[in-house]
Amino acid sequence: MKIFIGGDHRGFELKAKITAFLKTQGHQVVDVGSYEAGAMCDYPPISDKVATQVAKTKGSRGILVCMTGIGHSIAANKVVGAYAALVYNKEAAMLSRQHNNSNILVLGAKFSDPAEINDIVKVWLTTEFEGGRHLRRVKQIKAIEKKYSGKK
Repeated sequence: MKIFIGGDHRGFELKAKITAFLKTQGHQVVDVGSYEAGAMCDYPPISDKVATQVAKTKGSRGILVCMTGIGHSIAANKVVGAYAALVYNKEAAMLSRQHNNSNILVLGAKFSDPAEINDIVKVWLTTEFEGGRHLRRVKQIKAIEKKYSGKK
C-alpha cells in the first residue's frame, strides 16, 4: 500500500520509527517532511501535503505525527476527501476504520505509547470498513463536506 507520512519537529522521531516499520511490512512510504531532527517547523503545510496526496491517490493512506495530533487532525480534515482520525490506542485505530473509514491516521507523540505504535499502525492498516449502518453515516459526513466545499 502507498502511505504518505509526515510529522513536524515534535513528531520527527516517532515518524522515523513508523516509517521503518512500514517498510518492513512491504509498504511504499512517501515521506513529505519534516526531514531534519530538531529543526522547528509548522505542521499545517505537512498536514496539507499528506491529506492532499491521500485524497487524490486511490487506495492510499496517510499518517501524521505531531506532539498531540490535534493540530494535524484539524488541518488535514480541511482537505476534501481526507478523513483524519486522531487515535491513541489500538481500539480507537480499529474503530476509526470500521466505523468511520478513516484514511489518515493521526498520532500524538506525547500521548502515544511508543511500545504500542507498531501495533496501532498495523491494526489501522489491516482493519476494513464495515459499511452497513456506518456507510449511512459516512455518506452524511461526505454530504456535509460537499455542502461546504463549493462542489456541486
